[in-house]
Amino acid sequence: MKRLDTSEIIFKVLAYVLVTLFALATLYPFLYTVFAAISSKTAMDSGSVVFWPVDPDFLAVKAFFEDPNRGVALWRSYTNTLFYTFYGTLFSMGVSIFAGYALAKSNLLFKRQIAFFIVFTMWFSAGLIPTYYNYKDLLVSNRWGIIYGFGVQAFNIILLRNYFQGISKEIEEAAIVDGANELQLLTTIYIPMSKSAIATVTLFYALSRWNGYFWNRILVANTNEHPLQVVLRAIVQESGDTETGFNYPYSLRSLAYAAIVLSVIPIIIIYPYLQKYFARGVNVGGVKE
Repeated sequence: MKRLDTSEIIFKVLAYVLVTLFALATLYPFLYTVFAAISSKTAMDSGSVVFWPVDPDFLAVKAFFEDPNRGVALWRSYTNTLFYTFYGTLFSMGVSIFAGYALAKSNLLFKRQIAFFIVFTMWFSAGLIPTYYNYKDLLVSNRWGIIYGFGVQAFNIILLRNYFQGISKEIEEAAIVDGANELQLLTTIYIPMSKSAIATVTLFYALSRWNGYFWNRILVANTNEHPLQVVLRAIVQESGDTETGFNYPYSLRSLAYAAIVLSVIPIIIIYPYLQKYFARGVNVGGVKE
C-alpha cells in the first residue's frame, strides 16, 4: 500500500472535516424541525430546543389527527396535493413524451423552428403581471386549470428529446420493417429504452407539483382546493401569533414544525428509489442544437 506523504494526509483530513461539517449543516435544519415538532410547549416558547428534543411529547403531531379544526384543513390539503401531483405529473409526462418524441424525429416539418420556439421560452418570459392576467383570461382558477395551465416545462421536453435522439436508429428501422407504426415505436422502443430519463423528468414534475405554492395561492380562490404548501404557509403564519396559541397544550411553533414533518414524509420515502436515475437522466440535459 502506498504511504501518504504529509501534504496528502493534511489534504485528506481537511477534506473529511469539511465534508462532515457540510453534512451536519445540511442535516441540522431537518433534525431541528423534528426536535421542535415533538418538544414541549414550555421548551419551545422558552427557546431551549437547540440540538435535541426537550421534554418530548407528541401533542402537536396528535393535533392533526385528533383535532378536527386542525386535521380537516391539513388532510384536505394533503389530498389536494396528491391530486395535483398525480394527475399533474401524468398530464405533464404525457405531453412531454409526445413532444420530445416528435422533436427527435428527423422528418418532422419545421423541426428547428418548433424547437426554437420551445427553447425561446427558457430564455425569456412575459413577466409576472402579464402571466397572471394571461392565466386569469384562460380561466385557470381551479385544480384542473392549474394542472393544464402549468402542464409542461420546456427544459424537460428538450431533455427527453435529447435522450430519444441518442437511441439507435437501426433498432427503429428494424421495427419499421416489421410493420411498427409511430405509436408502437414510441411505446415499445423509445419509452422502454429511456427509463432513466423518464424517471428523472417524472421526479422533476412530481416535485414541482408537490411543492407548488405561488400560483396555487394566487389563482385558486376556493380554499378547499388549496394544496398542502398553501395551508402550511397559513399554519406557519399562525405560529407567530402568541395570543392565539395561549390556550393550546402545545406550542404553535411545534404545530408548524409538525405540519412540515408530515408534509415531507412521502418525498423522503419516494426520493431514494428514484435518486439512482438522476445521474444518467440529467447528463443528457444539455441543449445540443
